[in-house]
Amino acid sequence: MSRLMQCATCGVERAGELPELCPICADERQYVPASGQRWLEPGSQPDAALQFTEAESGVHALAPTNVPGIGQHPLLVASAAGNIMIEAPAHIDVDSIAAVRERGGLAGLIATHPHMYGLQSLWAREFDCPVYIAKADAHWLGARPDHTVVWEGELALADDLHASQPGGHFPGSTVVHWRAPDGSGVLFAGDTIGTARAPGWVTFMRSFPNYLPLSAAVVARIAEHVARYDFERLYGNFGARVDEDAAGAVARSAARHIDWVSGRMDHLT
Repeated sequence: MSRLMQCATCGVERAGELPELCPICADERQYVPASGQRWLEPGSQPDAALQFTEAESGVHALAPTNVPGIGQHPLLVASAAGNIMIEAPAHIDVDSIAAVRERGGLAGLIATHPHMYGLQSLWAREFDCPVYIAKADAHWLGARPDHTVVWEGELALADDLHASQPGGHFPGSTVVHWRAPDGSGVLFAGDTIGTARAPGWVTFMRSFPNYLPLSAAVVARIAEHVARYDFERLYGNFGARVDEDAAGAVARSAARHIDWVSGRMDHLT
């Protein structure tokens, strides 16, 4: 693989000749800042770091500080097949590598959608592990990890960890369901289902920074898709979560979203 660079705005890696604009940021779901396109060498951002915290038994969150990109909080999940990282960090250094090794290493990495690709090639190379890429979104890869596994439909990452693709935010947008040690279900939703600021509510967007909502039909499809899972808790990809009755939060939020985008609530405007 040729030398990797990363976009300063989204943090996603790119190998080979660099385009004038990052394709991910030039898309309507993201943005190129008014200051223009910038490319960085991974590790060149001063004082960049990942802070590891235990979110719950079996889940560690990686909170970024001074890291390029949009600020995702990847999650290291202890599955029956080893640790799976959900979302790729946009940073890698000796300290973060050591922190993952101290927690049992890395058996695989899965990003829920292309905004979360980060520096997945470097992480996969360091741990010699597979990277799982949704087939519908594989054309967004700016660099192809050494052990890329392209998948569609459903994927068993472990006996207690399963991924599937309801789509929406991207055609291959993914959710990952985990059976926690306490027996409860946990849904890692990425941007397929966004956590809202109001406790107990979520949202469904094509673009979060550009405020483009998904249609009623697509939101109904997503809600129906995730209803196959039982889950008490839901994690977003920026450090927020729904701690109780998360399945109920998805169902009632979907109903509210559908009412508004279909015009049923226009009398309130």
